[in-house]
Amino acid sequence: MYSLKLFRTFSNFMHNVTITFRRKKTSLGLWHEDVNRDIKIKIEKYWSNEVLHREISNADPVYYVLPMFPYPSGNLHMGHVRVYSISDALTRFHKLNGYKVIHPIGWDAFGLPAENAAIERNIPPYKWTKSNIERMKQQLLQLGFEFDWTREISTCNPHYYKWTQYIFLKLLENGLAYQCKAEVNWDPVDQTVLADEQVDDLGCSWRSGVKVEKKLLTQWFIKTTKYAKKLLDGLKDKSLENWKDIINLQRHWIGDCDGTVVTFKLNVDGTMKLFDVWTKNPYKYIHGNFIVMKSSHPLLQGHTYNSGLSCLNPITDSEMPVYICDTVEYPEGRDVLIACPTQDETDNQIAQALQISIDQVNKKDIAIESDSLKAIEIATNKNVGGHFVSSKLKDWLISRQRYWGTPIPIIYCPKCNIVPVPYEDLPVVLPELDTHSGIQTLQSLDNWVNCKCPKCHSNAKRETDTMDTFVDSSWYFYRFLDPKNEFAPFNKEKLKNSTPVDIYIGGKEHAVLHLYYARFMSYFLNSLGMTYVEEPFKKLLVQGMVMGQSYKVKSSGKYLPPENVEKVGEIYKEKVTGEPVLVQWEKMSKSKYNGENPERLLESYGCDMTRLLILADVPPGTPRRWSDATLPGCLNWQHRLWMTMREFLKYRANNFESNSLSPEEFKKIENKIWENRNYFTATTTYHFRDTQKLSVGISRLQSLTSTLRNNIPPEVYARSKEFELALAALIIMASPITPHFCSELWAGLLSAPHRISSHNSTINWENNVLEQNWPTVDDHYKLSFLCKVDGADRCELKIKAAELNNLHEERALQVMLNEESVQKWTRRGVLRQKYELYPGCRAILHIFTNKKQKQVEEV
Repeated sequence: MYSLKLFRTFSNFMHNVTITFRRKKTSLGLWHEDVNRDIKIKIEKYWSNEVLHREISNADPVYYVLPMFPYPSGNLHMGHVRVYSISDALTRFHKLNGYKVIHPIGWDAFGLPAENAAIERNIPPYKWTKSNIERMKQQLLQLGFEFDWTREISTCNPHYYKWTQYIFLKLLENGLAYQCKAEVNWDPVDQTVLADEQVDDLGCSWRSGVKVEKKLLTQWFIKTTKYAKKLLDGLKDKSLENWKDIINLQRHWIGDCDGTVVTFKLNVDGTMKLFDVWTKNPYKYIHGNFIVMKSSHPLLQGHTYNSGLSCLNPITDSEMPVYICDTVEYPEGRDVLIACPTQDETDNQIAQALQISIDQVNKKDIAIESDSLKAIEIATNKNVGGHFVSSKLKDWLISRQRYWGTPIPIIYCPKCNIVPVPYEDLPVVLPELDTHSGIQTLQSLDNWVNCKCPKCHSNAKRETDTMDTFVDSSWYFYRFLDPKNEFAPFNKEKLKNSTPVDIYIGGKEHAVLHLYYARFMSYFLNSLGMTYVEEPFKKLLVQGMVMGQSYKVKSSGKYLPPENVEKVGEIYKEKVTGEPVLVQWEKMSKSKYNGENPERLLESYGCDMTRLLILADVPPGTPRRWSDATLPGCLNWQHRLWMTMREFLKYRANNFESNSLSPEEFKKIENKIWENRNYFTATTTYHFRDTQKLSVGISRLQSLTSTLRNNIPPEVYARSKEFELALAALIIMASPITPHFCSELWAGLLSAPHRISSHNSTINWENNVLEQNWPTVDDHYKLSFLCKVDGADRCELKIKAAELNNLHEERALQVMLNEESVQKWTRRGVLRQKYELYPGCRAILHIFTNKKQKQVEEV
């Protein structure tokens, strides 16, 4: 038992702690109370201004943290909480490391969900969207996320979509936007066209879930296929970090770019129409004898045709016969082929089957390789194709027939045909609606549709299709860097030192389509000289889905609320009927009754605990099975941190003296604390900075907390410099996860008398925790230097941090080759090596000794 006098001294000190001299906010001084929900809510309210509204640093360099911007549905779900908790933690981490961090937010605000919701409520979509944005913005603020709201953008704002229209016109100028008749996927529920990418393997719409229908419509496309080979090769770019299986997903989507496309002209009923011809053998564009086309080809629908069809070959400027046949084996995803029977046996068999007479030509007269190059060169010079692409990859269909989207800036004139809207007339603004009681299209709005031709001033009509929302989101990461620009989409100079995006965070469901479109747009804008780099994103962090436990009646598949289910032994049953119930983890959904409401968590535990709960235990890239099982561990950690600060302040207030520890024992405890502080600083830094496994970093901080609580005598609290430094490091490193709570802990630390390490240069005792420098290991602390030979661990050395941080690859290889344990495995010689230095954390040298092991995936 400690004396009553000591307790009274401590209590008086706690009572007066809020008036302790401090340049900035002082502690609330509630250390004598046990931390609970009410105290944490008080702390969050007290520190919210500092946490949310810190001044933007003018530091250099810049670090761009970009979470995928949300669709404004009106309420945050746990997926939102997870992605923005990750991005916010990384933002705060990099700020502590001296970066000026760009962490913007905006709204992917166009699209069918908002329009359908507006129809249900009989209100205009912009009103519904605006109210949702206001609601979600307030929720994000409640969670304490440190977004740069000065960069806020919304894709449904004319100030934004003006520049989407501008980019469309640039695509049109460069032959990358075009209109043609095509068989398209029609969603009969949402009454709009879907791109092939928006139809699942079962032929159902990605939005409504119904079976799509096929229709023949004239639509707008973006020729993404022209960039296919560049986008495929770009996946080898050494600047890309942590793309992992996303590279394979992108490669699979793009396919092997083993053929070329050339645009021919088909003569149908005296009208020339454009169509693409793909082949693996470009020489056929010069020496081909005929074209074969499926009868279902869109250009043939609604027309009479016979064996007299012909097309214009732009490579030879000559006519070629076209034959209709449905029994030919066409290239995957294609309904046209070009045949050269004199060089290709398969083509010869097709000619025989179609009874086509071909003049025999000596094969030696054709230089296949050089003629292939010649054909590609002609196609490129004439701008009729020649680009390499897989047979299955299609151009991007962007036309949508619904109201709520970016209007396509095109005018149709009976005299001038297709006329782009002049740049000075942008934006083409959506007309406002008073209500929205049913599916509405721009086509029905005569006052908006009817206009004058910009060229001849005749009566004309506007394009009534709007753009796919993927167009809006294909370039927003550049607009964030210059969101107020009224003269261009963005100023190139604003992109300097900020692009590519350092880390892009979002769900795996966007790892194919959105990422493919965004990469294409970035390559295109770079080709115009508008950007500095082609690849838009340096590092990807694809977070796993948040899953909830669902209950489904086994016989019918009906989902049940949890309260309608009971567990009998090891079996789950419906309470009313007693029918067996299947229990499984699925994506959270209202219809499955397995969702979690973030507002309930905020109300029950506060924002810091909500963020901690979503980040702890499971790395960001792993699916998160949401349950309350994580709660006790997180609550206990906060409780231990609170108790540690309480005891630290109590013993420091009295400058506790005791003879229970000898100098040797005191020093031994200090050495242990020093060792643990450095170890956990190195490993936490590694997982926050390099692996982004925030949950592992959190567990390291929990371990450091245990170091400071397990069997630590009072005199160590009172007189140990190492304890004080370790406690300071712990609070700083925990602050990206729980910034409000750590702000209060830090204020408590600053209020403590008898600080021993005030002279320490790494800590600015005049500033709050969010303005500190991230802790680093001491120069003489020894870090791990690991050598892997052909993928297996062979040697681990311990090297002082100051030396390891300056160890370059050549010297690293020399050091390891001097080790007997490495020499044993490198007698066959070193084929190649890869050196990974993680400053202040560790280093890994990979040595490969044979070609087989060259295929080993390097970690």
